[in-house]
Amino acid sequence: MRNPGRLMVACLMLGAGGQAQAADLPPAIYTDPPADAAHPARMEVLHILSGGVAINGVAYLAAGAGPHPTVVVCHGLPGNEKNLDLAQALRRQGWNAITFNYRGSWGSPGQFRFGQNPQDARAALAFLRDPANATRLGVDTARMAMVGHSMGGWVTAMAGSEEPALRGLVMISAADFGMIGTMPDADRIKLMDENRETLAVAGPGEMAAEVAAHAATWDYVTRAEALKQTPLLVLTSDDGLATHGDVLVAAVRKAGGDKVQAAHVATDHSWSDRRIELEARVIHFLEPLLAR
Repeated sequence: MRNPGRLMVACLMLGAGGQAQAADLPPAIYTDPPADAAHPARMEVLHILSGGVAINGVAYLAAGAGPHPTVVVCHGLPGNEKNLDLAQALRRQGWNAITFNYRGSWGSPGQFRFGQNPQDARAALAFLRDPANATRLGVDTARMAMVGHSMGGWVTAMAGSEEPALRGLVMISAADFGMIGTMPDADRIKLMDENRETLAVAGPGEMAAEVAAHAATWDYVTRAEALKQTPLLVLTSDDGLATHGDVLVAAVRKAGGDKVQAAHVATDHSWSDRRIELEARVIHFLEPLLAR
């Protein structure tokens, strides 16, 4: 039997009435890489300088001599779903996956501010491009991409629009904080109050006020012109935010961008029952972009 793993997955998918065809699943979804005693897969804790403090990060480093394509994964607000299963799948694909926590979140020092989050993402990219860090971590600095979920999708659009060297960007159920800034005050404060655990913040009112004050400049649609040359995948779900992604896709296409792809999947904001499909979509999109 040449590929029992694929047959097993096919049987499982058929038995579940699967939404995706087994043939569409990258082997990295269900197959561990060959062991490499000389260059094993490993994990390293990172301390990334941003805004005068060292924010926390974790590097999931791929097996093999490298250097490897590297994907930075940006979490949402507050980041209860960190998409670490996606990071592991990216590593099995042969890529490094880098996660980090914004200032003031999940133990990273400093006060949390929305405006700092894209800065922290760009600081992570700069850290990885530093020659010493790139050599130590096996990062191919010419083959890098960024993936973000929810608020992290907004971070990906805002930071990625200023990083034209990135091979690709993926936005998963992304929230547009420009649109959120125009919500009625009571609704915006309620949203912040429900999503501030683990964050070093004064309170939901302060969070809501910051977003409202920057609604015009934090609308990621304003980055359409800058994003039109970058391969972009926008994935939306049944979470009430699909229109946010739709508006960005339309704006990028109107600006002349022909490298944007979009798909809507019937699942919740965290893709709770479509994790395998999410991993497959991200890998299929990035694979040709990160190939040599």
